[in-house]
Amino acid sequence: MQQTVRDLVEVSPVLVELGRRFSAAGHQVHLVGGSVRDALLAAGSTGAPVAPGDLDLTTDARPEQTLQVLRGFASSTWNTGIAFGTVGAEVRGERVEITTFRADRYDRESRNPEVAWGTSLVDDLARRDFTVNAMAVSLGPDRTVTDPFGGLGDLLARRLRTPGTAVESFADDPLRMLRAVRFVAQLGLTPDEEVVAAMTSLAPELGRITAERVQHEFSRTLLNPQPRAALELFVDTGLADVVLPELSALRMEIDEHHQHKDVYTHSLTVLDQAIALELADPEAPSPDLVLRLAALLHDIGKPATRRHEARGRVSFHHHEVVGAKLVRKRLTALKYPKDVVEAVSRLTFLHLRFHGYGDGQWTDSAVRRYVTDAGDLLPRLHKLVRSDSTTRNKKRAAALSATYDSLVERIAELAAAEDLGRIRPDLDGNRIMELLGIEPGPDVGQAWRFLKELRLERGPLEPDEAEAELLSWWRSRG
Repeated sequence: MQQTVRDLVEVSPVLVELGRRFSAAGHQVHLVGGSVRDALLAAGSTGAPVAPGDLDLTTDARPEQTLQVLRGFASSTWNTGIAFGTVGAEVRGERVEITTFRADRYDRESRNPEVAWGTSLVDDLARRDFTVNAMAVSLGPDRTVTDPFGGLGDLLARRLRTPGTAVESFADDPLRMLRAVRFVAQLGLTPDEEVVAAMTSLAPELGRITAERVQHEFSRTLLNPQPRAALELFVDTGLADVVLPELSALRMEIDEHHQHKDVYTHSLTVLDQAIALELADPEAPSPDLVLRLAALLHDIGKPATRRHEARGRVSFHHHEVVGAKLVRKRLTALKYPKDVVEAVSRLTFLHLRFHGYGDGQWTDSAVRRYVTDAGDLLPRLHKLVRSDSTTRNKKRAAALSATYDSLVERIAELAAAEDLGRIRPDLDGNRIMELLGIEPGPDVGQAWRFLKELRLERGPLEPDEAEAELLSWWRSRG
């Protein structure tokens, strides 16, 4: 595999030329970190060296010396990270980040290091988060592979370790614990016992990290094809208690009569099934953060609404209402965009609505309201509701699926006859004011809402019928 690492350089003309230029200027330069890791993983699956995607380099040159080397070669450079020793550049259409060796120290109060230039590649690698990211290959003529902490062996064994002690690493930068969670999902790595123990003991340190960075890492985890094992690590180590305590709370104690299913396991299974439906739909966005958040969190209102009823029964009345509020509060605290917060909250609120359909009593009005309330979230709501069936009873599962199929068919039939995607009153605001002889104001809005309800209840009306209903409503108000 070390030869594979060396061959990585040869498949990228940009790397070869950068190696020549830095060597000619008397500097070391190495391909490092995730670039090496990901290229090795790609090579392992294809059997041949694959050009690295992101080009992350490290060098003993100071930033101003790096800019000098790039002059006349890079089409553009940027200095946004230069205070941390990083120079960005575009070379022949490829983006490159070149960072000076670092020997930072952390104050253990924030995750911001006191930046200090280093002189040793090994010391630079020692300060990185995990051994699989602490490998480097020289771009110089010798193509020396530097792997002082056994990252290559860990990658082959799918093992996640830190270069130094895990406690020291995570105390320096607690965000690394969330990266460990992400690497379980992204790379299929298994953290060793020391890493898990350190994550468990230092979980409260995540409080030092800004909500924006926490949210970014959590979302990246969730957007992987199979995030379940990572989420289980997230909860088992107590990180979720700090970041997303509502998820941990789903591990409710099951009563001795098992009158309700394990809500935590159920939620993970719903997420698995939602991802499968998402990936099977070529017209849907993928990965779909809104759908995945809704699948994971749709039942977070259950712990607060659990009630023990007569004859050993358990109820969760209105957990969708409570859950929608909890989703809005938590995702807002994690600095998710407002549209994501509202969409996930709305899906949580609506996910139980379908279960009133099973007795066959839904009118066309109820179907219209289902579609209207979901709005552009309807395709996601379809997936969420179907995924929410985790029963092992095959007969019951088939019945639920068939019932939802019938609802989708009714929606299609109504959509063919009416514009379900854009239900509006049969009269616009101008006609309302003209007919009632009123000026713009609250009365117009009330009349508009009356007509909207009428449209939902009875479907499209002819203009004269809508006008008669409006006038009758107006007279009834005196």
